[in-house]
Amino acid sequence: MRSLLCAAGAAGVLLFASASGAVAAPGGEPEPFTVKDPRITESSGLAASRAHPGVYWTHNDSDDGPYVYAVDSRTGRTVATVTMRGVGDPRDVEAISVGPDGDLYVGDIGDNLDGSWDHVWVYRFPEPKQLRDQTVTATQYDVTYADGPRNAEAMMVHPKTGRVYIVSKKEDGGAALYAGPERLSTSGTNVFRRVSGIDMWVTDGAFSPDGSRLMLRSYFGGRMYRWVDGRPKDDIGSTGVPFQGQGESVTFTPDGRTLMFGSEGADSQVEPMGLSGEQLPESVSGDGSATPGDGGRSGTDGSGGSSDSSDSSDSSDSSEKSSPAVTGVVVIGIAIAAVLAIRRRGRRG
Repeated sequence: MRSLLCAAGAAGVLLFASASGAVAAPGGEPEPFTVKDPRITESSGLAASRAHPGVYWTHNDSDDGPYVYAVDSRTGRTVATVTMRGVGDPRDVEAISVGPDGDLYVGDIGDNLDGSWDHVWVYRFPEPKQLRDQTVTATQYDVTYADGPRNAEAMMVHPKTGRVYIVSKKEDGGAALYAGPERLSTSGTNVFRRVSGIDMWVTDGAFSPDGSRLMLRSYFGGRMYRWVDGRPKDDIGSTGVPFQGQGESVTFTPDGRTLMFGSEGADSQVEPMGLSGEQLPESVSGDGSATPGDGGRSGTDGSGGSSDSSDSSDSSDSSEKSSPAVTGVVVIGIAIAAVLAIRRRGRRG
């Protein structure tokens, strides 16, 4: 098993040398760090704190409990453990994001049973003002998909509109981006509707702080999109992704200039990749093609995006198809994910 992972990983490194659209973070930018908490062995989501510079929020994948951890990037040590009260027993927590209201949103959206759960959950609580171990009361939202159950690992909250988006994980058939209601409700089920196809095996995603860019990552690849009118309008191209044993998470730094990539495993590494050119958010690059932060407006139907029939810029037409190197990445990612899925199902069976 390990030899297969290592061989595929080595090939992935070579492919990304030619496919990368990003550059290593320059001196003075964020440094890589190691998550040193022995409790965090399946870090599956990552979000840069807005209230505490240099702190990143993460959580375990499953079999852990209602816990979220604040990790100081300067030391790699956990500086706060937050226990969510009022959310029941989390099943498969896969993503975390910070909303414009300063709240943390936690996506209990994984479904390793081939999309068999009739609903999943999103939890929400205010980001603590003080970094200390504490218990908070979280709001729980029931989530379903208009076109049936899906397995998903990516959930993003737009930093301007507050709308929640989920990207399904490509297993049988194409993945897709889904938009939630304008505001989530606790009084009933929140139906997420398909906005755009995504031709990637997506393990996480993140909006830039100004809302003008959407980043999606897979195990060994990444794509950047320009976000306009509540949908990924333009595929800006592939991004460099560091080789990681099981690449699971991504977030922008608060200034929008750097992506931070995380992975699962004990003593997992979080590594920066600096952005350049068109992939920089508009508020950073000064690109006049769109108003900074205005890219997150709802679609004309008021549901966060129009139906598939009007998806003229469907991401599936271009994502991960820009070069033979990227095509190779897809093949490697699928092989690795298949091995990991078999191993994970065997562990949980």
